Amino acid sequence: MATAKLREELNCSICLTIYNNPVMLSCGHYYCHDCIDGFWNSQRSGVHICPECRQQFQNRPVLQRSRKLSNIVKCYSPMQPAREEGVIYCTYCVNDSVPAVRTCLHCEASLCDIHLKAHTDSAEHTLIKPTASLEGRKCLVHKELLKYYCSEDAANICVSCCLFGEHMGHRVELLNETFEKEMECKDALEKLTVKKEEIESRIEMLQECKRKVQEKTSGVKDRIAALFGDIREPVGDLKNHILSEVTRKEEQVLPHVTDKIQQLQIEKARLTESMLNSEELRNMQDPLRVLKMCGSTYSGFRAVEDEIKNIGEAGCPDERGISLTIQTSLQNLVPNLPNLMEKWGFFLWAASDILLDVSTASNEIIVSDDLKTVSFTNIKQEYPDGPERFSSSQILSTRSVSSGRYYWEVEIHDSWYWRVGVAYPSIERKKWSLIGFCNKSWCLGRRYKALYVIHDSEFKVVAPYSSFEILGIYLDYEAGLLSFYQVSDSIRHLYTVTTTFTEPLHAAFCVIKDGWMKIRNPAHQREPPM
Repeated sequence: MATAKLREELNCSICLTIYNNPVMLSCGHYYCHDCIDGFWNSQRSGVHICPECRQQFQNRPVLQRSRKLSNIVKCYSPMQPAREEGVIYCTYCVNDSVPAVRTCLHCEASLCDIHLKAHTDSAEHTLIKPTASLEGRKCLVHKELLKYYCSEDAANICVSCCLFGEHMGHRVELLNETFEKEMECKDALEKLTVKKEEIESRIEMLQECKRKVQEKTSGVKDRIAALFGDIREPVGDLKNHILSEVTRKEEQVLPHVTDKIQQLQIEKARLTESMLNSEELRNMQDPLRVLKMCGSTYSGFRAVEDEIKNIGEAGCPDERGISLTIQTSLQNLVPNLPNLMEKWGFFLWAASDILLDVSTASNEIIVSDDLKTVSFTNIKQEYPDGPERFSSSQILSTRSVSSGRYYWEVEIHDSWYWRVGVAYPSIERKKWSLIGFCNKSWCLGRRYKALYVIHDSEFKVVAPYSSFEILGIYLDYEAGLLSFYQVSDSIRHLYTVTTTFTEPLHAAFCVIKDGWMKIRNPAHQREPPM
């Protein structure tokens, strides 16, 4: 026990371990050289104090090594048995290296099982897991256990700091209570952190989506620019050719006109001179000479006037010829457009082979001879009955498609009720069932003041109805896409149906009252907007 007491006297009160290069202050207290030097370096007041007795030194003391204490430490050190690094040993088992099971904060000692049994059970003796460093667990001013937390100064304090120290009157609470609150905050923080990570993940997904959209858009823009670059080259060559021909014609005529201008300028000068000599002309008595002079002037003027008229007619650009050249040349360029579009990945969808199948027409509609126009009639038609004929006022196309991409346009009379779309060949024919009222057809239609997409009797409002004449339909069978567009000077997307087609598809048309529809070839074959 005496040996343990001696060992305690050899511990630095700052680092709580055996002295290392001990020094003594004028007040008589010993410290490790580095410990007291570091303590003073951390002071902000500029006044140097002793951590134990709180004596103040106006000037920083010069630290002198204590030789006697250093020798004692050296003598004591060999008595320590070899110990494993990282293991905390019992403070009181001096001769044996017995691992500690608890450390007492009040005694500042680590205890093995044997010494722990003899240790006091007083509340002030707080036991924790074995630790070699007790720094920061006691108040440096009062040397008492840090049991409280000052929320105003955010500092761990002892009871003396609360009662009469610099934290007197502050709002304080037990460290354990603060710890529990911190744990609750930590749990809430963890939940917020998880939520934040989820949001960050979604942001990353959206940023990736944005990047892909930008990349795809950039690629489409590049292909469009390349397509029109290929178109621009032959159109530019045509423009340059026509302009060069007009310029060549101009260069042929203008020199001749310039010569005539010069001739007239000479004639003008001569006439001016004659006018100046008018008095002489009046006094001239020779009639033959006078008439000869005047006659030559007038005849020359009339000849020049006729020539100017001929030059004007022959020298001006032949606009009719130029118009014919432009029209013929552009018509020669247009047939190459599909090849250019295919070259740059823009595909065409033909509509010329879409015809109406009279065998499917109900008796309320009339089909034109070219099988392109269908119209409603109040006069019942006497079509031969058959399994393919509808009992309601609608009709299908002659052929179906089961692969590929197609685009066609329908001119629609502005009636109050119509439908246009696609249907399977297995659609019900005899019951009164318009396209869209079953799961075997999809369509866009007007009903009073709105446009609807209809499938399996479900109506989805697309937009308020505004008068338009042409409806564009785009079908990509493999992708399961059916899109509708309003066509005017530009194309406006109305709605896209996304599904999986399981049967071939026919174009389907429904007209009621005074309505009529006409299948038309696109004025400009094009890829619908994305």
